[in-house]
Amino acid sequence: MSRRLGGGKLVIATHNAGKLKEIARLLDPYGMDCISAGSLGLPEPPETGKTFVENALIKARAAAEASGLPALADDSGLSVAALDGRPGVYTADWAERQWFEGEPGRDWYMAMGKVEGMLQALGPDTPRDCWFSCTLALAWPDGEHVVYEGRADGTISWPPRGTMGFGYDPVFVPVGREQTFAELDPDEKHAISHRADAFAKMKADQFGI
Repeated sequence: MSRRLGGGKLVIATHNAGKLKEIARLLDPYGMDCISAGSLGLPEPPETGKTFVENALIKARAAAEASGLPALADDSGLSVAALDGRPGVYTADWAERQWFEGEPGRDWYMAMGKVEGMLQALGPDTPRDCWFSCTLALAWPDGEHVVYEGRADGTISWPPRGTMGFGYDPVFVPVGREQTFAELDPDEKHAISHRADAFAKMKADQFGI
């Protein structure tokens, strides 16, 4: 059995408000007070890993060491079978845009368009199978850590549909559904998502659920 959280403050190693809200919602029943690394003014460490596990650990360890609190990092991404698993660990990088009005940022419509353009270039009969991966890394200030991995399979749809998700959610149709992640009610998405899969493993280990 892994070391367990004892309730109280947990730093979520993200500056993404949507991701913080989703994670806090999943952990709220277990007495965790989730605060973001962004709200603490912690810098985002360079994600130099070659895998989701490596990047999640980089973020969790950095947040735990800087805050003196347990920290949870999520590294997730979209992999498309016909694109040899890309964008994969570089999922967020595909959305990076040039500085605009003095502020850097990400353009997810551009990223989704890049995936669609590459699939169309391969021809109309190209399979659109894909999957979302989620790796959760939980780290303590003393260096101890544990990792949980989840996955959700689906297909790429075009054009993007829905407004309730973030990232690539508007083009991801999960297996067994006709709606994209961004069209599904949040509770329904949370029940079947890659993040839900990883969190189910974390909750079983950490809270005995």
